Amino acid sequence: MTSLDSGLVLRTARPGDLDRIGALLADRGEPADAVDHRLVVEDPDAGWGACAVVVDGDRVVSTATLLDETLVLAGVEIPAGQVELVATDRAYEGRGLVRALMGWAHERSAARGQLVGVMIGIPYFYRKFGYTYAVPIAATRPVPARPDAGAHTIREATADDIPVMARLQEAEQARADLVMPHSPALWRWLVERDGSTQWVVERDGVPVATGRTTPPDEGLRLAEVAAVDEAAGRALLALTAAREATERPGTVAGDALEPFLGPAGEEAESYYVRIPDPVALLEHLRPVFGARLAASEAFADREGEAVVSFYESHVRLPFRAGEVGPVVPGGTMQGPGAEGGAGVAPDMLASLLFGPHGITGLAARQPDVYPGPNADLMRTLFPPVRADVLTFYLP
Repeated sequence: MTSLDSGLVLRTARPGDLDRIGALLADRGEPADAVDHRLVVEDPDAGWGACAVVVDGDRVVSTATLLDETLVLAGVEIPAGQVELVATDRAYEGRGLVRALMGWAHERSAARGQLVGVMIGIPYFYRKFGYTYAVPIAATRPVPARPDAGAHTIREATADDIPVMARLQEAEQARADLVMPHSPALWRWLVERDGSTQWVVERDGVPVATGRTTPPDEGLRLAEVAAVDEAAGRALLALTAAREATERPGTVAGDALEPFLGPAGEEAESYYVRIPDPVALLEHLRPVFGARLAASEAFADREGEAVVSFYESHVRLPFRAGEVGPVVPGGTMQGPGAEGGAGVAPDMLASLLFGPHGITGLAARQPDVYPGPNADLMRTLFPPVRADVLTFYLP
């Protein structure tokens, strides 16, 4: 419990707050948000500790919830958190309540050992709390033509379908370098919530595709498409009667949908990412860096160190025979090229590790990112990354 200005108090939410939090979320968002909040806090995998509120007496005037997530980069799991269900009473806006709640969320995230924060949020706002745009969000495109469903049927998914839906999604995500799958708890919430519908397509009684649609008043958009083959993917698009669909390049279902989708918009959209402790994350990712060196003919048998400067600090990654030793942190290094190192602006680290450009592409876009004199080494350690991220809310 933390006292704020004017007698306001920030504290962990309690069961007695349920209706007041729900009313605030419904007023500032959608009625379905209140259902989502109840599903989270009443689930044993999340519980009331996942939610905080700011109260004025017995009135809930602001709230936020931290969801537990897991990113997986090249097979290495990264504990992560995602802030959702953020809302503030109109009469209390502009008083720093969201900032206080984000501080609570970041403290809870650190206590839970989470090394990364991932968010979907309104433009710019969450940059103020240490987030940067890093992972592209797949485009949503119109569906001007509808395929033939063939000999397939469709039905709404139930909790009994969660294992097969998870397997279908896992198979599609296996083609990406960075993934964030739905957690077991999140799967339970998805089949129970009002804000979207989970579907299962069957062929001869066997599940062969799955996806998720928004309600008709939100555009009837199909997303998170997954299928065993292109026929099943086409049937998913046909039988949901979606007016829009989110592309999923590089997957079976995504390839099935591609011929039936109109052009994408020109706007760039990305997930927010926050890295609170770069050294801790880089240390956690040593197996990824080692595997990249081991797979390289040029560096598999070599010994040396990679120096990466964030200008006000730097790290050294010693390596030998395809293994990366403990990360060695250091202080200010304004001219890393003289040390054989690369320069990376600190707010570009998330893009370097998780983004689609790699260090070469970032250097072509950002003046304060450059690979330095050992460019081949840096390209090996920091290649482009293809991501496939699944979240509670569709971006």
